Amino acid sequence: MQAFKQYRTIRGIEGPLIFVEKTHSVGYGEIVKMQLSNGEERMGQVLDTSRDLVVVQSFEGTSGMDRNASVRFLGDIIRLRVSNDMLGRIFDGKGNPIDGLAEIIPEDELDVTGAAINPYSRAPPSDFIQTGISTIDGMNTLVRGQKLPIFSGSGMPHNDIALQIARQAKVRNQNEPFAVVFAAMGITHEESKKFISSFEETGAIERSVVFLNLADDPAIERLITPRLALTAAEFLAYRHGLHVLVILTDMTNYCESLRQVSSARNEIPARRGYPGYMYTDLSTIYERAGMIKGKKGSITQFPILSMVGDDITHPIPDLTGYITEGQIVLSRELHRKGIYPPIDVLPSLSRLMNSGIGKTKTRDDHKQVSDQAYAGYAEGRDLRGLVAIVGEEALSERDRLLLGFANSFEEQFVRQGLNEDRSIERTLEIAWSLLGSLPEELLTRISPETRQKYYKKAK
Repeated sequence: MQAFKQYRTIRGIEGPLIFVEKTHSVGYGEIVKMQLSNGEERMGQVLDTSRDLVVVQSFEGTSGMDRNASVRFLGDIIRLRVSNDMLGRIFDGKGNPIDGLAEIIPEDELDVTGAAINPYSRAPPSDFIQTGISTIDGMNTLVRGQKLPIFSGSGMPHNDIALQIARQAKVRNQNEPFAVVFAAMGITHEESKKFISSFEETGAIERSVVFLNLADDPAIERLITPRLALTAAEFLAYRHGLHVLVILTDMTNYCESLRQVSSARNEIPARRGYPGYMYTDLSTIYERAGMIKGKKGSITQFPILSMVGDDITHPIPDLTGYITEGQIVLSRELHRKGIYPPIDVLPSLSRLMNSGIGKTKTRDDHKQVSDQAYAGYAEGRDLRGLVAIVGEEALSERDRLLLGFANSFEEQFVRQGLNEDRSIERTLEIAWSLLGSLPEELLTRISPETRQKYYKKAK
């Protein structure tokens, strides 16, 4: 067959890319097998084609490869072997099992690029997912089918938060099947062992599919790992009716790999050296979240990215914020205070929160309590700057109460244990306990009926 011809027409090798001349017509994304002079075989994928030149990206890198290597185009695209038996399994960044168990017997082999969801077929997200973390459930509620990223910084505990969400996340209706697909990109061996042991020790592995791409794996593999994870999630959601939570960490490592490949292709760089098509590329990942009319399952995404220099205007968080439906922002100030999880509720936002809360979903007072706690905490935080100038003694009684509320909010509402799984009822109880330290006339965001039902003055 023409598709299996061997070519020894490599014109050049740059980074992970191989430039091949005088080939037959090949397709974008086609799988390539390369054989080195010493007999070693490596796999790759067609990245770009033109009349005279084909660009191939090697998944195992190009170290030791020279222009005498042979190239064979296999006439197919990258596919993931999928099965319901993937639950409870751990795979590498290329989709190969690394847990010592048998190979997956596939029910199907699916294209990892997925299929675009027709906007008309999308069902509006409206169901509450409980993560067990008060700052998310109470203030920035996650809704089934939503894509809600976590913006972190170097050295912050975003991986611990990711693991806690993976262990604790659940739908309120226990009769509905729920699964977690966890994909880690560019992590260290130590982090990999931590992820695996945490999943296995807590039993969360039984309802999880884990993909691990290590820091010393080829950077090009990082571009495939999230697509493998989302392909597995789509299979479980739309073929088996599961509600799937997809956690992707760290999307910054993914974008760095994208920049590396772009640079090797000598493309004209855009902001900070990242390719101009990074927005489009990220959208092909994030937009695979959602619910489809007539399908029982759903895909909810929690992408996690570490902001370079804690800069929220950096291209990666900036573009991510445009595509997704809000953000959870981690605070270095809270982290320095030893508060876990260091989630800053003021710049955080869940644009779909109002669709997932209320009397029949969480509780009738949820929205009002969230708004009042936000307002009190914001004003109390602002007063800290004033105290630094004039001292606390110069504050009015009202201001001292709000300053105390901000401190208590961080210590009692934001702070919680690494394994502490709070129900939404417990989260709202803590919020009401804190609001009880304020006089009733300051609770301007809460209706008189709701205050009468829940408000208790602190003694």
